[in-house]
Amino acid sequence: MGIMFRGVNPINLDAKGRLAVPARYRDMIAEHCNGQMVATIDTEARCLLLYPLPEWEVIQAKIEALPSFNKAARRIQRLLIGHATDLELDANGRLLLPSSLREYAGLDKKLILLGQGRKFEIWSESHWNETRDEYLDETDSAELPAEMLDLSL
Repeated sequence: MGIMFRGVNPINLDAKGRLAVPARYRDMIAEHCNGQMVATIDTEARCLLLYPLPEWEVIQAKIEALPSFNKAARRIQRLLIGHATDLELDANGRLLLPSSLREYAGLDKKLILLGQGRKFEIWSESHWNETRDEYLDETDSAELPAEMLDLSL
């Protein structure tokens, strides 16, 4: 089994735009991808997606294979690949997020690093709290995929 990120991790962004990856993930990241990460925007929410480089390369290849004459596919290619930025975990376990990505996601001092299996999402803490509360208030399960309806938690 590959890399697995879980949990809601409150973290801080420093004045230079760096976030400290929680210690429990650092060894896993170093071992899996030598600290090489890729951040891009989420096209459905004002947050960032953070992938280990090997995971991103698989996704990028799939995005590049989409038909460029399809308007929706071209939109995804431009947004996801166009905003993709290589990041490297420094000796102190920090990642420097470029200002363009920070601005897109409205990131300020307080962040949430949300584990999503093979990737993280990076949210401003206030926006994550609002979004999470909206999700919790939603009661309509009509849009759930059929596979989810059989899942027992």
